[in-house]
Amino acid sequence: MLHYAIIFLVVALIAGVLGFGGIAGTAAWIAQILFVVFLVLFLISILTGRGGRGRPVV
Repeated sequence: MLHYAIIFLVVALIAGVLGFGGIAGTAAWIAQILFVVFLVLFLISILTGRGGRGRPVV
């Protein structure tokens, strides 16, 4: 998911440089939403501790 956020960020930067304001704004908004979702899921996975490193899940 972080990969998609980075892709949309790059699209927003390229569209902004080329002068496509609407496309740049939309791509930046999507990148921001995906990044926030990634951070929330990452924090949930850290807090629940399900890393799969050989530790048995009870």
